[in-house]
Amino acid sequence: MNRREFLVNSCSACLGATAVSGLLSSCSSTRYTSGTIGQDGITVSADEFKMNKKGKTGYRPFIIVRNDSLKYPIYVYRFGETEYSAVWMQCTHQGAELQASGDQLQCSAHGSEFNNKGKVTNGPADKDLRSFPVMVNNNELFIDLRKV
Repeated sequence: MNRREFLVNSCSACLGATAVSGLLSSCSSTRYTSGTIGQDGITVSADEFKMNKKGKTGYRPFIIVRNDSLKYPIYVYRFGETEYSAVWMQCTHQGAELQASGDQLQCSAHGSEFNNKGKVTNGPADKDLRSFPVMVNNNELFIDLRKV
């Protein structure tokens, strides 16, 4: 195989893998909710994570809270019935809004990536995302925004 064939085959394989990855991650639809803004934070029903899969109740790994009172959305990740993380979807590199893809957040502006707890996994960003405490009370999540 010559150099040209190698490059064509390699590029085709990379593009194919990227397309398949995108299709697989798009199979689970992203759930958006507005929540209820209060004095110190925002309240969201834990039922927002529920989804019906073939007659059985399943759970989305994350939801995105968008509210007119917020400049950027909040990514809320569900680790279990009582454990959640909530992070501001603003890139710490230059302030672009992040995109959620499963358990990662990605910046389309410069390629920074963050995990589901807001920790930088790939630069150029060098600071973690702003995170918020999440308290679970009965079937409601309270995201404390006082640190904004």
